Amino acid sequence: QMKKQCDQKLLIRMKTECVPCSLNLETQCPAGYTKITNGTGIPDCRYYLEIKTHTLSFPGCRHQCMKEFEQPECCQGHWGPDCMGK
Repeated sequence: QMKKQCDQKLLIRMKTECVPCSLNLETQCPAGYTKITNGTGIPDCRYYLEIKTHTLSFPGCRHQCMKEFEQPECCQGHWGPDCMGK
């Protein structure tokens, strides 16, 4: 019997919010995501603090997170919700 289901593996990447690097050690990824950076993360962003009438911008850190996701897909020559053949 030929395989009807050919699921596609997708990798979803996202970055956490930018925070002061010293606080970023504690940052967790959203549920289901795996943290792929360690320590204080990547120092590639800025965060903002509003003080009375001014907004100050500071260099910060964030983590990169990854989630593996299987997208159901039918093999070639099959279609429909049950991946039936011709």
